Amino acid sequence: MTKEHTPRTSFVARNPSVLYLLMALGLFTAVVAVLSEATGVGLISTSFVKTLGKTLCLCLIAIAMDVVWGYCGILSLGHFAFFGIGGYAIGMWLMYARTEIIVAESLAGQVIPPTPQEISDAIGNQIFGVVGSSEFPLIWAFADSLFIQLAFVVLVPGLLALIFGWLAFRSRVTGVYLSILTQAMTLALSLYLFQNDSGLRGNNGLSGLQNVPGLADSGQDVVSLAFFLASALALALGYLLFAWITDSKLGNIIQAIRDDESRVRFLGYHVESYKLFVFTITAIVAGIAGALYYPQAGIINPAEIAPIASIYLAVWVAIGGRGRLYGAVIGAALVSLLSSWFTGGGAPSINLGFYTIQWVDWWLVLLGGTFVLVTLFAPKGIGGLFDKLVRKS
Repeated sequence: MTKEHTPRTSFVARNPSVLYLLMALGLFTAVVAVLSEATGVGLISTSFVKTLGKTLCLCLIAIAMDVVWGYCGILSLGHFAFFGIGGYAIGMWLMYARTEIIVAESLAGQVIPPTPQEISDAIGNQIFGVVGSSEFPLIWAFADSLFIQLAFVVLVPGLLALIFGWLAFRSRVTGVYLSILTQAMTLALSLYLFQNDSGLRGNNGLSGLQNVPGLADSGQDVVSLAFFLASALALALGYLLFAWITDSKLGNIIQAIRDDESRVRFLGYHVESYKLFVFTITAIVAGIAGALYYPQAGIINPAEIAPIASIYLAVWVAIGGRGRLYGAVIGAALVSLLSSWFTGGGAPSINLGFYTIQWVDWWLVLLGGTFVLVTLFAPKGIGGLFDKLVRKS
């Protein structure tokens, strides 16, 4: 007798959300590009294009967070640290290269041409004068190389996650204890960066990152649109990558680890290796998202890496619906845009007679209340509500 084989459905058929999201993202990107100031239409301002581009980067790190938490069961409260490291890595090159151009132009009129050492000293004084120094720290040794700094965007978050994950997972730290460890790592990094002798300008951070060297002749409208398109491409590729991972045998194993780690270990799988892989790959993607985010924000400082940022990230994923990649995108986009609206003065104040609600002060209360309501009445998040509507239809 011949054995009958059940035909395996295609990747798109098993994951229709991939096609829907890519189509929606492509349409959204095209509309923003056509209506932006860079094309001359001007219906969408340059500042709002930057806001949308930053939102896409937050959606990308939210997907990474969803994979490590929603699919693998690791509640990491430190993934925004990897996001910030990626921003610092590219920010060092942006700040160095831009300062080098400014210094070269200011010294060009001298009768005796400046030596390379004089130029280097002038650059160091411009960058580190704010913290009372003019010497380049060791970590700036390759700041003049775009290629190396781009490599650091991937390598530094990946290496930090690999070392931290190996130490934590081999000790079989799980649950709330692992969350506390990731939060402690983030806090330690943030406190270190606040020091002036950290080599990254302490509390001042890196600024002027929106001024991209080589694009001085292009306006911010063109630069912001270019970063918006790059962010959209990164989000599309990141979604495809994680959809492929979660749909594979690897995805089945990491979800089994989330549901019953002891049983998976009993079946012979090396649980720590799978958790380490997921933790590291999501940290790398978080670093890439940060490298695209901060040139659009224009500045990065240690406050961006504070533990509260990673907690916000977990809230976004929970609101969108963890365990659903599209839920992470919905949660991050919704909360990010609403945050910009409420804290940016877009939401009108409400006069109650005896008290006036200023949304700048009450936004975090609203966000926290929404998180509590979602946890109590819609534990599967907004994505879970979509699933119910699809099944009913």
